[in-house]
Amino acid sequence: MPNSANPASRVKVALADLIEMRHRVREVQLFARPGQRGPLVGLHHSKLRGRGVDFDQVRVYQAGDDVRNIDWRVTARTQEPHTKLFHEERERPVFLLVEQSRRLFFGSALAFKSVVAARVAALMGWATLEHNDRVGGLVFGDGEHYEIKPRRSKQSLLQLLARLAQLNQALDADGSPEPGNFGAALRRAREVLRPGSLAIVVCDARALEPTAEQQLSLLARHCDVLLLPVSDPLDHALPAAGLLRFAQGEQVLDLDTQRAPLRQAYAELAEARRTRWERLAVQAGILLLPLGTERDPVEQLRDYLNPPRAKAAR
Repeated sequence: MPNSANPASRVKVALADLIEMRHRVREVQLFARPGQRGPLVGLHHSKLRGRGVDFDQVRVYQAGDDVRNIDWRVTARTQEPHTKLFHEERERPVFLLVEQSRRLFFGSALAFKSVVAARVAALMGWATLEHNDRVGGLVFGDGEHYEIKPRRSKQSLLQLLARLAQLNQALDADGSPEPGNFGAALRRAREVLRPGSLAIVVCDARALEPTAEQQLSLLARHCDVLLLPVSDPLDHALPAAGLLRFAQGEQVLDLDTQRAPLRQAYAELAEARRTRWERLAVQAGILLLPLGTERDPVEQLRDYLNPPRAKAAR
């Protein structure tokens, strides 16, 4: 996470910060090593599948599936095409969809949400290259996006990270986020990703509007999807701190947080958002790993994917 001696790094990231994330890849085993099942598969292997060497199950054939994996015995028995699924392929395209919009330009804890999103995306990119997979992505902000085709190339990843740092550095509190950009980014991902790809989506936890929800469900039909929504403690609850002023551009909102009904209504809205993410993940078969600004995101991923083993009973 940002260096405590440099408060500016808690608000914005530079390309050098994202390059440094390559040194933290070994802290979290994101993908499988040869002969092993990776935590992203082991944690919820029914939700992250690809072609590989470990057979998983048979399911109904879907458009875009590799016909070479059709299970002809099951197909003949059921009179409906079925295909074999495997746990993890040796090589697959990994596509990073990373939000860097004004709604992420906020943080009340360790770092701004935009910083957490950028660093997590960089970590995923370096881990993908180390696993010898192709990596590309789409960085989207308020009314603009940059797209890099997946390649097994350090230069391509650096190009993607440079765009990510560029959008991050350009963020400010002026103006309002443009609605619907998240859905448009997901629609573009559906257009360019091949079946069996892994889409890693890093976005604001408040981004799940109806269009985005629909696009995520459609994307998950043919790609594995890992969702990393980022939130801040103030997204979940208001402190009883008296009158608080929230400003974005020319818009100003004053809230009397001493009012218990207001805090309760605010908390209920946050709970509804959390429930909506969880419902989508279950219905679409998506792996959901929410992140916060109050802790180092690498530590949060380590807790999800590499939980400490229970101490042996004495």
